[in-house]
Amino acid sequence: MPLLAAESISKHFGGIAALVGVDLNVEPGEFVGLVGPNGAGKTTLFNCLLGILKPNRGRVFFRGRDLSRMPMHARARLGLGRTFQRLEVFSGMTVRDHFLVADRSRRKKGGLFGDLVGQGTPTRREDARAEAVGELLGLTELLDVPVDSLSLGHARLVELGRAVLTEPKLLMLDEPSSGLDRVETMEMARVLQSVQAERGTAILLVEHDLEMVSLVTSRLYVLEFGEMLATGPTPQVLAHPVVRRAYVGDVA
Repeated sequence: MPLLAAESISKHFGGIAALVGVDLNVEPGEFVGLVGPNGAGKTTLFNCLLGILKPNRGRVFFRGRDLSRMPMHARARLGLGRTFQRLEVFSGMTVRDHFLVADRSRRKKGGLFGDLVGQGTPTRREDARAEAVGELLGLTELLDVPVDSLSLGHARLVELGRAVLTEPKLLMLDEPSSGLDRVETMEMARVLQSVQAERGTAILLVEHDLEMVSLVTSRLYVLEFGEMLATGPTPQVLAHPVVRRAYVGDVA
């Protein structure tokens, strides 16, 4: 049984079809990519999977459960985690603070407001979990540094670490390399591989950087104008002439 299964997802905005009968699945522990030109419907599909948008047709199943009537927060409790294309971090908080808030949110311990204003001393176990994620992401030396002083690459790793601390079964990443240079992008790719290998987390990655996609994913979906253009093992899909013409612009 797939961990995530989307069946015949269609979404319209007025008279515009953003998604048309899209099928997608992710197996436990699998690293799957979702690519396509701008406007292809990638983020719309993400939002339908997460419950931010309600599809006009189709159903989403996670761990065998129909999510059609389930709100976004309930889906998160089942094990759906995500990061955003637009960076979402809290000014004035350290890296450790971000991890602590995520950890306590997962365990429903304490008030979020109290954590945000720095109240509540971390326990040894909380500190240990924060430090373990910091080590996994290469952020050990930055745990007590305010996020305001971090590079964009490190800030994106903080957002990833916050998602990892919620212990998702499936981590959905919306263009984590956005705004990063090549060195930072390759570091992000390395970290994602480590997260998958060490945590056994399945990952669904929306990404525009095809070099990164080719390094980390084993299987790939390609959307174009809201319809699934191709799917299969990543090397085969990226080499397919139709995909190269539609996405890369290579007509040779």
